[in-house]
Amino acid sequence: PKHFVTALLFLPDADRIEPPYPGVLVPCGHARSAKASDAYQTVAALLALNGMAALVFDPIDQGERSQYLGDGGWPELWGTRAHSLLGIGSTLLGRNTARFEIFDGMRAIDYLQSRPEIDPEQIGCTGNSGGGTQTSYLMALDGRIKAAAPSCYLCGFPALLNTIGPQDAEQNIFGQLAFGMDHADYVMMRAPRPVLICAATEDFFDIGGAWETFRYCKRLYTRLGFAERVDLLENDAKHNYNVIQREGAARWMARWLLDADKPIVEPAVKLLTEEESQCTPEGQVMLLPGARSTYDLNEEYENQLATRRAEAWKTGDRNRLLAEVRRLAGIRRLEDLPRPEIETLDSVQQTGYQIEKLVLRPEAGIALPALRFVPEELTSSTAVLYLHEDGKAADASPGGPIERLVQQGSIVLAVDLRGTGQTRPTGSEGKDVYTAYPLGRSYVGLRAEDILISARHLKEQAPTNRPHEVRLIAVGHVGIPALHAAAMETGLFGSVKLVRSLASWSVVIHSRLVRVPAAQIVHGALKTYDLPDLAATLEDRLTVEQPADSKP
Repeated sequence: PKHFVTALLFLPDADRIEPPYPGVLVPCGHARSAKASDAYQTVAALLALNGMAALVFDPIDQGERSQYLGDGGWPELWGTRAHSLLGIGSTLLGRNTARFEIFDGMRAIDYLQSRPEIDPEQIGCTGNSGGGTQTSYLMALDGRIKAAAPSCYLCGFPALLNTIGPQDAEQNIFGQLAFGMDHADYVMMRAPRPVLICAATEDFFDIGGAWETFRYCKRLYTRLGFAERVDLLENDAKHNYNVIQREGAARWMARWLLDADKPIVEPAVKLLTEEESQCTPEGQVMLLPGARSTYDLNEEYENQLATRRAEAWKTGDRNRLLAEVRRLAGIRRLEDLPRPEIETLDSVQQTGYQIEKLVLRPEAGIALPALRFVPEELTSSTAVLYLHEDGKAADASPGGPIERLVQQGSIVLAVDLRGTGQTRPTGSEGKDVYTAYPLGRSYVGLRAEDILISARHLKEQAPTNRPHEVRLIAVGHVGIPALHAAAMETGLFGSVKLVRSLASWSVVIHSRLVRVPAAQIVHGALKTYDLPDLAATLEDRLTVEQPADSKP
């Protein structure tokens, strides 16, 4: 209720074509004007001119459906960036941006079926790019869709991850590769209902992957005895929804919804202006009285979860709760973690201490560069594992925090966790994070395991008069995996200090326009715990300095 959707319904001329008509849902891709954009108006008009109704609706954060309006009452964000920001909070709640788009699409089918001019048994769906993503989900999940034609999306994860990499939030489903679901499965889940895979030769969604996906689908449909019900249209073009794609989709819909297999040629279509296509008085649904955004819906859910969490951590079994944290974050027990291979590269003599350059290799393909600072006089009973969001060298300059610890007689190991320092990827870390995500793994958990392996190595490899405890210091966003590591293996750490670490995930939900990287979150965490719940388990062994909130 009050989560408004704006749409245009294109109907055939009843004087020329007698109702009822098939109804075709047209989810929009990442066009800012969405339903008002030329391609989506044109394909809807083409369907209507050929005896099929078409409903084109604005996705969230496009057209008239910005979910976050700035101080001026107009969208500050739209499209993929807005979807991904919404995805951060949704992920913490065990949701996904796709959840909202799928819900919109299913309710749009409800609306089509409610119209007296529409045949409720003859429903189709076609969209391009982000609309192709929505079409893929909807055709797999909603059995009312008789014919589908997703365009410029389906290509398969092997091709996707080896070319452009994971895309924005709604295209990444947690754990789907872990339970064996690839792009072809969106088609095969609905077999033998008709699907036309529309692809483009020069698309950034790899054409080779599209053909491989098609091959799997064709094989299954053929074995079922319905080979003709799945096909592929390859348009010799770049990423697009041009006339060839539109005519192909319209002909596919006519074949399966009207039983009319005929050529369809797109005429010149006079389009509505963006102003003429506007459905709301002021051009944005969030300016309507009582309007509720996706952020409102997430916040309402988080308020419910917060009450449950508080009660669970107050009266529940703490060991059971921590076991669930371990499962959600994907952190193995210390005894199950591999012993790293250690490569010693060089050493540098400084006044009063030596710096050893190391590489820890906890598993194939993972290298963690490290600096080991060894004082000439080992007088402290504590070794320090020092982590910084900018890498091992950030606080290692003369006179800096690490040198001061060494001068106090402590061995210090400064490590580049994956994605920091020398392991920081070129550009965004998002590709690594969202490659782990469909595998059912969190970057928080992966980094926490790096920390545990490093801490164990530090403790075991000390000199004969070895320190008997490890002090953990984490600066910046690496504080979240550090907190997880310490809470999971309390016996490994004597004390923990977090500096400028995010204080609470709940704040991310309530702050709406979040600036928290995906590497700092765990899918579904807020169903069980928030960061203060973990912090409380460490009691007086934890020190927090300059706690950070998410920044609007």
